[in-house]
Amino acid sequence: MKKVLFLAMAMLVACSASFAQDAKEIMNERKAVQKMAKQELAAKVDKATKKEAKRLAKEGWVVSPGALPLEKQLQRSYEMEYQYDDLGFPKYIMANAQSIAEHYDAAKTAATSLAITNLAGQIQTEVSALIENTVANSQLSAEQAASISETVMSSKNLISQSIGRTIAVVECYRVLKNKNREVMVRIAYNGEMAKEAAKKAVREELVKKGENLHEQLDKVLGF
Repeated sequence: MKKVLFLAMAMLVACSASFAQDAKEIMNERKAVQKMAKQELAAKVDKATKKEAKRLAKEGWVVSPGALPLEKQLQRSYEMEYQYDDLGFPKYIMANAQSIAEHYDAAKTAATSLAITNLAGQIQTEVSALIENTVANSQLSAEQAASISETVMSSKNLISQSIGRTIAVVECYRVLKNKNREVMVRIAYNGEMAKEAAKKAVREELVKKGENLHEQLDKVLGF
């Protein structure tokens, strides 16, 4: 009985620790987004961004009440898109999608789901480029890189399933002539989390293939 109670307590502690870690990550992400939002509100919007915002406005795109103005959302999107780490890997992977439905929430849900699928494709592309770069740096043989890259490019669905919380960077909508809502979203995903999602998916596929490239994969993705 004591052994059962001990195991139950151990599981409870482990779950609590995991929950606390997830909660901490969520709060850190929220703080980062909040800080960025404050900076955006104070920053001046460049002419190109204003021009793009005006173009979208002419096409009928608007934002929900209480959301950042469209030009500010676009500004945040551009700033995040062109941030890279020391290896040249994006600090944020970005993806867009649009969807139409009778109700706003349904259109938004569908657009977000499609954006996540597109995000997986972007992660594939960036990770494959990173793998090719390791060949140039003699960290992997051409054969090893080809095998890992091939697995990456065949693992889009698995990568999509491994994607966690995303950041909604741009969200706007327009009312069509038939009164349906068309929602456009642009989401961002932390670059390190993108590597982790790819690593998890590709690692499983390499195991299935019986290929012993786990350590090389870890080196490529910086783990």
